[in-house]
Amino acid sequence: MIPRHQTVLLIVLLLASAAMGTVLWKQFRRAHERLLRGEATVPTEAPLVAPDQPATLMVANDADNTVEPRVLTLPLPQDSEARARALLGQLFEIDAAPDATHPVPGGPDSIAQVFLLPIPGANGKAAAEPPLLAVVNLTGSFAGGHPSGIEAETLTLRSICATLNANLPRIEQVRFLVDGQPRPTLAGHADLTRTYLAGPTEPGSGTRP
Repeated sequence: MIPRHQTVLLIVLLLASAAMGTVLWKQFRRAHERLLRGEATVPTEAPLVAPDQPATLMVANDADNTVEPRVLTLPLPQDSEARARALLGQLFEIDAAPDATHPVPGGPDSIAQVFLLPIPGANGKAAAEPPLLAVVNLTGSFAGGHPSGIEAETLTLRSICATLNANLPRIEQVRFLVDGQPRPTLAGHADLTRTYLAGPTEPGSGTRP
């Protein structure tokens, strides 16, 4: 025979389960009715839009083998890595335009990622804000479609390095990957195995690994 206290406990549990089931059923019905009326169950949030800011792109020019500053107003994210990628994407969009002074196919999708790594103790700067090494990961399609030739390839690297440094001055060195892997050259000539100095200087002033 079941003890009295166990019987009472069983009845209480059954009543609690029935009450919980009723509440859940009512919530399900209300959610179903909202769905049928086209109402969202979660409030819709406005997408985050990066604010427009001035940016200096160092655009290559094949006519005189130079990189020239071009100031534009662009929506730039606050995150430094995302900002660097957005800047280079805009730079490559300029190079892919029909009237480009340094025509290179590919456009913004040519930049897979940009990683920023601190360079501890470089140039004697304070540890709180060490200079940065930018690792630029290009796509294989960009490298495969880039015009071959030492001048054209070198101009592209100069343009990338100078653009990064002009907008993110803490970037002092740049390294390149293609599809996440080291690559001997960009398109047969410009060396991608070395670390380059950022800024408007010749990439040859960089250092070996």
